Amino acid sequence: MGVPALFRLLSRKFHKVITPVVEAPTQTLPDGTEIGPDLSLPNPNGEECDNLYLDMNGIVHPCSHPEDRPAPETEDEMMIAIFEYTDRIMAMVRPRKLLYIAIDGVAPRAKMNQQRSRRFRSSREAAQKEAELEICIEEAKKQGIPVDEEATKKKAWDSNCITPGTPFMDTLAKSLKYYIINKLNTDPCWRNTRFILSDASVPGEGEHKIMEFIRSQRVKPEYDPNTRHVVYGLDADLIMLGLATHEPHFRVLREDVFFQQGSTKKSKEERLGLKRLDETSETNKVPVKKPFIWLHVSVLREYLEVELYVPNLPFPFDLERAIDDWVFFIFFVGNDFLPHLPSLDIRDGAVERLTEIWRTCLPHMGGYLTLDGSVNLTRAEMILTAVGDQEDDIFKRLKQQEDRRTENQKRRAQREANQNDSSYLDDTIIQRSAKVETSQTTTVPSVDTSGAEDTRPSKARKTDAPAPENLVNLSERTSNRSLSATNKNLINNRAANRLGLSNEAATTSSINKIAAANLKSQMTSNETLRAVPIEEVVSSPTPSATDDIASSDPSGLATPIEPAPVSAGMKRKAGDTADEEASTDTVRLHESGYRERYYEQKFGFSVTDTDQLGEAVRHYVHGLCWVLLYYYQGCPSWTWYYPYHYAPFAADFKNLSSIDVKFDVNQPFRPYEQLLGVLPAASRNNLPEKLQPLMTEADSEIIDFYPEDFVIDLNGKKFEWQGVALLPFIDENRLLSAVSRIYPSLSEDEARRNTSGSSLLFVSEHHPMYPEVVKHLYSKKKQGKPLKLSGKVGHGIFGKVSNDDSILPNVSVQCPVDVTTAEALQKYGNIENNQSLSLQFEVPKSNFVHKSMLLRGVKMPSRVLTPEDVSIVRAERNNAGRRNNGSFRGGGPRRGGYQGAQRSFYQSQNYSYNQQAYTGVTNGFAQTGIQPPWNNGSGFPRSANAYSARGGYGQQGYSYGNSQMNNRGNPYSYGYPPANGYNGKGAYR
Repeated sequence: MGVPALFRLLSRKFHKVITPVVEAPTQTLPDGTEIGPDLSLPNPNGEECDNLYLDMNGIVHPCSHPEDRPAPETEDEMMIAIFEYTDRIMAMVRPRKLLYIAIDGVAPRAKMNQQRSRRFRSSREAAQKEAELEICIEEAKKQGIPVDEEATKKKAWDSNCITPGTPFMDTLAKSLKYYIINKLNTDPCWRNTRFILSDASVPGEGEHKIMEFIRSQRVKPEYDPNTRHVVYGLDADLIMLGLATHEPHFRVLREDVFFQQGSTKKSKEERLGLKRLDETSETNKVPVKKPFIWLHVSVLREYLEVELYVPNLPFPFDLERAIDDWVFFIFFVGNDFLPHLPSLDIRDGAVERLTEIWRTCLPHMGGYLTLDGSVNLTRAEMILTAVGDQEDDIFKRLKQQEDRRTENQKRRAQREANQNDSSYLDDTIIQRSAKVETSQTTTVPSVDTSGAEDTRPSKARKTDAPAPENLVNLSERTSNRSLSATNKNLINNRAANRLGLSNEAATTSSINKIAAANLKSQMTSNETLRAVPIEEVVSSPTPSATDDIASSDPSGLATPIEPAPVSAGMKRKAGDTADEEASTDTVRLHESGYRERYYEQKFGFSVTDTDQLGEAVRHYVHGLCWVLLYYYQGCPSWTWYYPYHYAPFAADFKNLSSIDVKFDVNQPFRPYEQLLGVLPAASRNNLPEKLQPLMTEADSEIIDFYPEDFVIDLNGKKFEWQGVALLPFIDENRLLSAVSRIYPSLSEDEARRNTSGSSLLFVSEHHPMYPEVVKHLYSKKKQGKPLKLSGKVGHGIFGKVSNDDSILPNVSVQCPVDVTTAEALQKYGNIENNQSLSLQFEVPKSNFVHKSMLLRGVKMPSRVLTPEDVSIVRAERNNAGRRNNGSFRGGGPRRGGYQGAQRSFYQSQNYSYNQQAYTGVTNGFAQTGIQPPWNNGSGFPRSANAYSARGGYGQQGYSYGNSQMNNRGNPYSYGYPPANGYNGKGAYR
């Protein structure tokens, strides 16, 4: 999932970061056989790739249950679809050195909360669809409509099986091993490409296993800093992770999610034969493949260079540090591990607001927020204080925007209702309206001013119609009060006025229309209807001009039917929004006293309970530090998680420097323990049979982990999937205690699926690395220990390899997929003589902190932004600052913002940014006990420029020519002064 709506924001705001993918066409032979393009030719996109990384879950999901086409009937068909999808990506990217395939393994405990919520929602939606289908089948049988009985017996495929430890994931791992070996044996284009497979048995999320591999390669002295990376995945956090690598040659490949086409996926009713397919139906059309797009991280870096630049700093501007700060404060708007702050929603301009606050506070903070994945909490408090200073205004402004949207929706709904009513009007009413229109135009003989008789034919001319009786006199103050109401009334009854109807008639017609719509909604949802006195509805009193029909009727007859509950993924109707929000929004953030209501309802304690409030803030601060370390250094703790469903207000983050942030790494859960922690009871078949009673039996000691029903708090959102699923948190100790007693009774195969595995490296015998590996691991001179890959032996890959006896060279490899079609039989069959080698691969470990910097020797990509693009971004940035809050004009936030935080900051400690030591995370800079790598004489990665005598590095600025013209016509130099880097004590100077 990553950061919600981030990709949409970046693609719209920085449009040049996105380019379409060019795919080489296939050739069709006379017999109908399709031949793919020659992948040994240069890439048609104009840019080659060295390493391709596949976040495989982004392939498995669309292949196993696609949204725009019929789903595969069997798991074997799913595997074939996954193979073909991967082939398509390989043809687009054409990696020349490495393909890294990563499947999600056991996730950190912090991610399991989000996984649990998503799977419980998925299970409930599936149950609702099945119940609706059963009702449909029963109604069809009562009416004598034939039903396809075979289709009714088929159970819906449970997508929750895409979780580590399930039989499906075991099948997927075996299938991908075969796919790789088949490619190395049958496709000459891939013989010089090596494959790494990190399946679900290897702990860690797929994208973070990829980033761990990239970081492990960067620290090696022989690493090529100009390696060209492409990562495929659907999660928006891949963008942030790409920035966090500080690799300038980095692209993200993904489907164009905004591509629209008619769905060719048959509904359940169509598959059961209950709905007849039309010849022109979209489901009869040949499905169109979704196009792909590139997201260029290098171009995003250019945009951020303009967006984040702050002139006249008391310290040198460092783009790499600024990007890290930007990645960090994006976490405030929400991610997979923490809920977003209540006042910050990415769809409401939160990113722009945070960027402007950061630019304003940076000169007063004495340095950057982050350093190599650790947070300076004192400086972070200044940012949060500035956000908290605006929270009241943000909530009120959001309420005003929501009210305007609701009012506009009501107007549109009313206008549509009036227009629909006009089709049922009686002919006499239409004739009456015609008479009204003709009566406004009369023929008047022209008058000759000279007194002579005019023989010319008289011309028809329009005379002004009589003034309306309710005309508003703008000169009277009392009239202004009803002006808006009169305008609203005219707009809502425009169709009625056009047809000559009175306001009373239009109102009565609209009320009947709303009642009919509600009645129809109730019938379709099979809910119990209340008695509706139609006579009273028709004769109901006319609402006042200042109120809406649906909300102003004193008798309540205008909305006699209670609104149906919102289904999963459905948007609330515009007509029901006002009443529904009035009954559900009990916090009312736009009204005074919202803090008290928020903490009492969302957290269950009073705002005056400073201990519990401080505990919630402490957990959230730990979460911010955990997430940043996770992105930059790897998982700091497998067992930490945020134990609340909501986030505190930004104004409550105080005295953060006193928070001691430490993490215990611990060990990840086993696959079955994660399954028990994230799956609902309806998905229990994905677990071994002996573990299933823990989820269903009433006497199970953890039965409370699996509620049959749960509340989804919309929390001010419009869609159910945006709401908060209020599920109980898993008690780790209780879970481990319950499952440990059953482990001994598992079968051998079940126990195998519950163990951790290792990544596999596949090499063709045609690759120059092959002889060296065989010599050290398989010949008579083998040393019996893992082989270290470096220099000439590794050929650009660093790590350790050891024997993998599951697949050996020169043996037969069976295809694990049951292939049925002739086309698939030609591609996927048994391999008689394996000409590849499979090795267990271990990512090299480093004792050093991964540095956030460009490496020495890097050649930056060519500039894409023009001076005009830079001017546009700068102008939009300045306008955004004025729009977000008037306090940002000129000097910065008003009193109590960053200035207040700055005063308390300098009062609390005598700070000097050029003398601060690398002291540990208690002040936000690293884990306790870890020393900066320059204190150890070897192994420090190279910087983009030579090291200074203090062990620091410099960054060259970039320039769009010698000088450009700014918005005022004055020349400016668009380049940043070189950063002095870090001093010998590890602090930034």
